Amino acid sequence: MEVTEKNRTKYRMPGEFEPHEGCVMIWPERPGSWNYGAREAQKAFVKVAEAIGVSEKVYMLVSKAQMENAKNQLGNVSGVTLLECETDDAWARDVGATMVLDEKGAVCGVDWQFNAWGGTFDGLYRNWEKDDRVAAFICRTLGCPCLDARPFVLEGGSIHSDGEGTLIVTEACLLSQGRNPQMSREQIEEQLKYWLGVHKIIWLPCGIYQDETNEHVDNVCAFVRPGEVVLAWTEDETDPQYAMSLADLKVLEQETDAKGRKFKIHKLPIPQKPVCLTQEDVDGFVFEEGEDEREAGERMAASYVNFYISNGGIILPQFGDENDKRAVEILQKCFPERRIYPIDARAIIVGGGNIHCITQQIPGKNI
Repeated sequence: MEVTEKNRTKYRMPGEFEPHEGCVMIWPERPGSWNYGAREAQKAFVKVAEAIGVSEKVYMLVSKAQMENAKNQLGNVSGVTLLECETDDAWARDVGATMVLDEKGAVCGVDWQFNAWGGTFDGLYRNWEKDDRVAAFICRTLGCPCLDARPFVLEGGSIHSDGEGTLIVTEACLLSQGRNPQMSREQIEEQLKYWLGVHKIIWLPCGIYQDETNEHVDNVCAFVRPGEVVLAWTEDETDPQYAMSLADLKVLEQETDAKGRKFKIHKLPIPQKPVCLTQEDVDGFVFEEGEDEREAGERMAASYVNFYISNGGIILPQFGDENDKRAVEILQKCFPERRIYPIDARAIIVGGGNIHCITQQIPGKNI
């Protein structure tokens, strides 16, 4: 849609650190993403749901075929509601509605067009019709208005809001030829400002090395609070991530947010040792025709920035790396009022994303 002052409605995308009504997740089962029948992935999803459920509701979308299995594994987890819904995969952040508040403080869901991270240009699988219906399903289930942002293509992992008018994105993702190639950067900004109520967009050049989403921002940079961010970082100048993070740092150091504040930047290390797929990992996948296949030795886009902020905690991925503990310490200082929940997330990163990617917050009403 063309955005004009006449049709502009004032929505606001709250910061993730603001109060939540709950969180949406999707039970994993896709054989091309979750190896060996998703056994280990499902265990990891249960741990994430348990940690989130301590302080907010969890709505877990589950296919009919997996409902009994999900009930068995999640039946005793506090705060979890199972909802039957067919999906193509389990990335709730990207296929779920992006929740915003309208002028009266009521929750609405923005339904972007989803095309599996690039459509026919460089998408990760050919069929994504079920995923593209998830946002509308969530809005119907929660009883909130569904805002139709189509044909604008966007995933929830490609945006981070401070709740006060500033949005952080990456050029690598939003300017990808697989998203909205017919639109200029200015036209893309226009859509983001309209649907999310932001006034300034910070364009970081890069995301995390080898991120198959075309480098989503939620893997490299996240708001701690307005005016304050964490940035994925490495001191190893031989690592491809060094130049990428350095380019992002230079932008953040030169920019101010929508309120004119300079950014306080916390450098959050990436794992000391690259997290790579093993042959055993690869042997457990079953790929569909046209689906992006995986190879042993492939470096995964592991990052501690891909955490979820719940009402009471920080749900933080861990990789069995020497920097796991350091990440916990840094984020505890950033969020002294919240408990850190370190979760072994290797089974999730094997699927291609991490804890933030499998969660989507629902803000509280009238805040």
